[in-house]
Amino acid sequence: MLKLLITRNLPDTVIAKARETFDVTYRDSPAIMTRDELETSLRDYDVVLPTLGDAYGADVFAAVPDPRCKLLANFGVGYNHIDAKAAAEVGISVTNTPGAVTDATADIALTLMLMTCRRAGEGERMVRAGSWDGWHPTQLLGLHMSGKTLGVVGMGRIGEAIAQRAHFGFGMQIRFYNRSPKTLPFPAQQIEALTDLAAQVDVVVIAVPGGADTHHLIDASVFNAMNSHAHLVNIARGDVVKESDLIDALQTGQIAGAGLDVYEFEPKVPQELIDLENVTLLPHLGTSALEIRQAMGLMAVDNAIAFAKGNVLPNAV
Repeated sequence: MLKLLITRNLPDTVIAKARETFDVTYRDSPAIMTRDELETSLRDYDVVLPTLGDAYGADVFAAVPDPRCKLLANFGVGYNHIDAKAAAEVGISVTNTPGAVTDATADIALTLMLMTCRRAGEGERMVRAGSWDGWHPTQLLGLHMSGKTLGVVGMGRIGEAIAQRAHFGFGMQIRFYNRSPKTLPFPAQQIEALTDLAAQVDVVVIAVPGGADTHHLIDASVFNAMNSHAHLVNIARGDVVKESDLIDALQTGQIAGAGLDVYEFEPKVPQELIDLENVTLLPHLGTSALEIRQAMGLMAVDNAIAFAKGNVLPNAV
């Protein structure tokens, strides 16, 4: 029986499914793996099921050039915490869990859009602090989202799900920036330049993968192009946004607000963001629903089982 390491605490159904096929070591902890644990995992296990934050960088693979491990069955669609090229060079395949996360992540994007546009976080803080003295006509006036224009940066599965919800649910016009041409099953206009997109929309939602190609894709040039009433929402990866530029844009009123589920140096959130009223901050809730986390975990285990049986990996990256 192959040895499988599950690096973080996952739903019980996922652990049970893994134990049907593997000799499972379950690291029942929310803490990310230490450098020593990362190296040991490659030496002592046939398969590792890691997730966000378990940083399998090139240096880790270089330290274990002849690993026992032959598969990293990642829990999550994003795998920028794993250097897949360096893994392949030492004979390790990498899989992920696409599809399972699409709807839940899109739902969080719409949550953040509504919260920042309608100043819901600010209003809740006011009520909890006991400083709300009753309704009046000009209190917490926000941006009415229905009928506005949404700009989606990255029109993959998640970007399309966000656009679909915004168009059919809120009557929003859809414009998007994508590295390759794409035709959608509902009205949408592809814009060639990111700054042109930023200038034309009321809300910008980021839905691109993480990694070197998208690092600091959203910086001062994008914020300077946005309208002063516009809002930014990020449900992708934190380092897609240059956080210092975002803070400047929010502090100076260059943009009206932001809704964030991810952060450049996660889990560290700058005090400057915490102190701002015009930003909604969530603790990476994108896929935080039991049935979604179960589906992700079972998909990761299915990738591991395919490897154990010598079958084609369903979700190789």
